[in-house]
Amino acid sequence: MSIVLVATLADHVHEELEASLGGQSRIVRVAGGNEVLAAVREYQPDLVVLDLQIGNMGGMAACLDLRLEQRAGRIPTQRVVMLLDRDADTYLAGQAEADAWIVKPLNPMELRQTASAVMVTDAP
Repeated sequence: MSIVLVATLADHVHEELEASLGGQSRIVRVAGGNEVLAAVREYQPDLVVLDLQIGNMGGMAACLDLRLEQRAGRIPTQRVVMLLDRDADTYLAGQAEADAWIVKPLNPMELRQTASAVMVTDAP
């Protein structure tokens, strides 16, 4: 069973991810971007899902932090999907080097397909 780390403050986002991916994956949730790196080290997830709006360290900053840590060799390469609030945020997700992104509201089928595609592709 794969492990999916989800960083979100929104209960409804967590519930949608649990409903979409929970049967095939163990979902681990953190509430803040500053918790993502420690959770990656602890759980070694197959996929990291970052909500754009997550408290004290947003999804973009958390994604950049993961990329910097992996380039420094302190963590393995991570596969990251960002959950965006609007289409205009796709540019920022690309700059943060997310592997994929989805603009909310979430569609369960799109979420499942995106997660599956990112987990089976070679990481950057």
